[in-house]
Amino acid sequence: MQKNNVDTEIMVYLTRKERFNAAHKLWVEEWSEEKNKALFGKCSNKNWHGHNYDLYITVKGTPDPTTGFIMNVKDLSKIIKEFVIDKLDHSNLNLDVEFIPKGTQPTTENLVILIWQQIAPHIQKHNAILHCVKLYETENIYAEYFGE
Repeated sequence: MQKNNVDTEIMVYLTRKERFNAAHKLWVEEWSEEKNKALFGKCSNKNWHGHNYDLYITVKGTPDPTTGFIMNVKDLSKIIKEFVIDKLDHSNLNLDVEFIPKGTQPTTENLVILIWQQIAPHIQKHNAILHCVKLYETENIYAEYFGE
């Protein structure tokens, strides 16, 4: 491990950005249409609605002294694509995605946790640590998860 001049381990953060498009509906079956609309607003549209999501995956570690990498970014990209993007892109989050349990609201908050669970084990195999999953639902709304 590399150390800085005060003899502490160096920690570097590397972020990969990906995009996907998906539809969802926020709805509680036991509630009336009025109650769902009051809480979820446009997100309760019975005909669904879509978002253009921006996904940021941040890994951390000490750069390898030979390669300079925390993790090969090609491997990081491949993991994100295989275990997240290929499953979420152009899908209905309520119906189509196996890793979203039936009955789970496909909110941005829940998605960051589920995405973390999909990729963390694969990133660990590359001697990096998953630091953060950040998901923008709109340019003004995003959720972050740090595995806590």
